[in-house]
Amino acid sequence: MRNKPWANDFLNQHPKATTNPIDLKGSWKASYSKVILEIGSGKGGYLFDLATLHQNQRYIALEKDRNVSATALRHHDVLGLENLLWINNGAESIQTWFEKGELDEIHLNFSDPWPKKHHEKRRLTSKTFMPIFIDLLRPEGLIKFKTDNQKLFEYTILQMQVYPLEMTFFSVNYIHSLEEEDAYTEYEMKFNALNQPIYRAVWRKK
Repeated sequence: MRNKPWANDFLNQHPKATTNPIDLKGSWKASYSKVILEIGSGKGGYLFDLATLHQNQRYIALEKDRNVSATALRHHDVLGLENLLWINNGAESIQTWFEKGELDEIHLNFSDPWPKKHHEKRRLTSKTFMPIFIDLLRPEGLIKFKTDNQKLFEYTILQMQVYPLEMTFFSVNYIHSLEEEDAYTEYEMKFNALNQPIYRAVWRKK
């Protein structure tokens, strides 16, 4: 995405852009029934849809690209969702923003696969991040994972086996079901149009 000179000021002034997420540590839930974090939210379509459907739940979007974040929040202004907050940052400091057990769900959708071996530590499902994510989940909390990358999916399935997690959903050709609390991402719609398989799994913290 092209550089947007207005992005910094827009994010700094936007009421739904959380510039100091540590200030909300321990109080993200407020009066909402759940706190759900998506890491790598892109243009926000996935969370916007969920936040529209479930306005009693708190949704938090985490996206490190400021241009993408600003574009997403411009769209948010049209929707006017009160239950969604945006963090323009990466996941490296996530443990400083949330209390242990504060999150009900973590969603990882079409994360960068970082295919080279020396980049493994950057994968969101690697041992760099996953112990932190699990620590931030409440007991019975969920990790929901979707990707178009078969190798990343296989890697993630193996990685998850060493943690106190129970797999509750697995598909190598995922198709939306009315029973599933899910929404389409921008990438997912693109890959569906090309008839490319979507890989999805869900784990519950023991």
